[in-house]
Amino acid sequence: MAGEKAKDPSVIPREDDLAAYREMLLIRRFEEKAGQMYGMGLIGGFCHLYIGQEAVVVGLLGAVVEGDQIITGYREHGHMLACGMDPKGVMAELTGREGGYSKGKGGSMHMFSIEKNFYGGHGIVGAQVPIGTGLGFANKYRGNKNVALAFFGDGAANQGQVYESFNMAELWSLPVIYVIENNQYAMGTSIARASAQTNLSKRGVSFNIPGEQVDGMDVHAVRASGEKALAWCRAGKGPYILEMMTYRYRGHSMSDPAKYRAKEEVNKMRHEHDPIEQVRVRLLAGGTSEEELKNIDKEIRAIVAEAAEFAQSSPEPDPSELWTDVVVPYETAGI
Repeated sequence: MAGEKAKDPSVIPREDDLAAYREMLLIRRFEEKAGQMYGMGLIGGFCHLYIGQEAVVVGLLGAVVEGDQIITGYREHGHMLACGMDPKGVMAELTGREGGYSKGKGGSMHMFSIEKNFYGGHGIVGAQVPIGTGLGFANKYRGNKNVALAFFGDGAANQGQVYESFNMAELWSLPVIYVIENNQYAMGTSIARASAQTNLSKRGVSFNIPGEQVDGMDVHAVRASGEKALAWCRAGKGPYILEMMTYRYRGHSMSDPAKYRAKEEVNKMRHEHDPIEQVRVRLLAGGTSEEELKNIDKEIRAIVAEAAEFAQSSPEPDPSELWTDVVVPYETAGI
């Protein structure tokens, strides 16, 4: 309207910060509980926690629209929760129970939800990248404006199939955002010792794919970069690379003691760059009371406790489930 002042993009609405705070805290508390349950022997197999990286998925999913697709690797609990998947179903799958998203047959690394446009959860390093590229191809083929977001880590960024996907995506101008969650250590080797080019946002240069590095510990910066990349893809300009500079506080998996880095380094990240604490400080400075934030934490802890109780009370899958969901009949595959 005439005479109305333009909004200052640096001013973050309180409701946006509160929503981000709540979502990131849900992921943090859920993963802390998952770690406890793993230690109690209630979760078997591999389990990769997302603690420290919450701002990446919360910020990006705050910018998507209905119909956009998400696909990631094995560190995916946070992605599922940010997609709106039920914590009870996620925790039940972690414990291998019938009430889980994959009926207790997928475990930590293999969960899916067609309803939430979440396509996994993939245990093979980098396997999700060509599949995410295929999702982008499907969007272009169907003529819609949806975008596929393929998340992968700095370790997976060295896989050959990633570059085959880059080439195909740029060649055909596919609407795909490649989100590199650079937590700096892959499975346990510093990126400086594993990559000749440590600026992973430049990995698409030879394919003419634009890319940028983003402070992945700042949920506001993440969302702003996501909005920019999504607009690029929806305009038919092809793929985009976002390198999220983030950090995991725990080991690569629950079996990793993470002795390859100093405790001082981890503590420095926790105290100076924690994604949840940054939002908390901003909310307090903006007038939100400490009591309100404590009540949010209390509410989140109750949700997580309910999820853990549901998971432990849900029955194990019947042995006959071994033979289900193995092959999809052609006539029901929607081909």
